[in-house]
Amino acid sequence: MNARQKRPPVRSCTTVRCGGTNQKEPAIRDKYTLFAPFYDLLSGEYPLYHAGRVLGINALAPTTDQQVLDIGCGTGLNFPLLQERIGTSGTIVGIDRSAEMLRRARRRAQARGWQNVILIQADMVLLDPRSISARIQDSGGAAVSDAALATYSLSLMGDWEQAWTNMTGLLATDARVGVVDMQDPVGWARWLTPLARLACALGGSDITAAPWQAVEERCVDVVRASARGGHLQIRAGKTTHDG
Repeated sequence: MNARQKRPPVRSCTTVRCGGTNQKEPAIRDKYTLFAPFYDLLSGEYPLYHAGRVLGINALAPTTDQQVLDIGCGTGLNFPLLQERIGTSGTIVGIDRSAEMLRRARRRAQARGWQNVILIQADMVLLDPRSISARIQDSGGAAVSDAALATYSLSLMGDWEQAWTNMTGLLATDARVGVVDMQDPVGWARWLTPLARLACALGGSDITAAPWQAVEERCVDVVRASARGGHLQIRAGKTTHDG
């Protein structure tokens, strides 16, 4: 493990709530509460967005035994790919502000028999990293994590830069961070721009946010990838002391 003590594996799938709302959160929360039962089916996951998850986790490259934050984990679509990397001795900490999405994530973990998943209901913009660290420890995890992944989530947040600051406040020194998010298609795929913008608007994402820039500006050893005509942008790198 990186910069943290060995700890016993988490024995259960746990949900912890952390309060707080921002101006954008109530509408997003209500939308995803209604959308949660159909999210996996209607989100365009396998024809479009799953490719970004695969590339993002490959770029992040988590390893056995590590504790990985899944920021805006939703229904847990990243969980199978992460489990392949970290094994049963690692830990996934999923953070999402939607209770209904977390309920679906918990069902996914329980159905697969994954006992190394901690789920926390919290707003990434407003949470207190010290409080969340304590809650993770109370649930059997480590105070700091070895890596963090944000797939299609930072662009949903009104102040994604604050969310980045809070996320990195939950990480060990020299941890790795991965961001997968969306922009207008480029090159041959530009004709799909109206569809991409519509999909992002329906989901509540800001297609102009470009949160992967934080990885470019604040990390080293950056890995870069893109998919689906440049619509999906993937970055991963190692955090620095001032990042």
